[in-house]
Amino acid sequence: MIEYYPQIKAVHVGTVFASGALFAARGALVLAGTRWGMAAPLRVLSYAIDTVLLIAAMLLLLVLHMNPAAHSWLGLKIGLLLVYIMVGSFALKRGRTPRIRTACYVAALLLYAWIIGIARAHHPLSWLRWQGWL
Repeated sequence: MIEYYPQIKAVHVGTVFASGALFAARGALVLAGTRWGMAAPLRVLSYAIDTVLLIAAMLLLLVLHMNPAAHSWLGLKIGLLLVYIMVGSFALKRGRTPRIRTACYVAALLLYAWIIGIARAHHPLSWLRWQGWL
């Protein structure tokens, strides 16, 4: 299956950016007070993108024989992904006040950037390590 690695990685990276862009757009729409951010077509599209993303991620783990417990950066990336999902749900629908939704939206975007940095650097320090600061 290693011969399909470039295609699987391309799908993974593409869906990472599609998922993040859709979350950013939906969050901005929700914070602007429009109903479009929570419209059924956007929610279904989000679920579809995230499903493909998850399948591609699991295929990469299988193809590369990687164990998140054996690679600290990968374990942290997965843990932060779970936090990102929870914080993102507060940004889009669970936050009771606009202030809470805004804070969660900003936090989710920062988590998203940190996760991408971890993936690029293969290190828990994310962008700090990748930029050579630490």
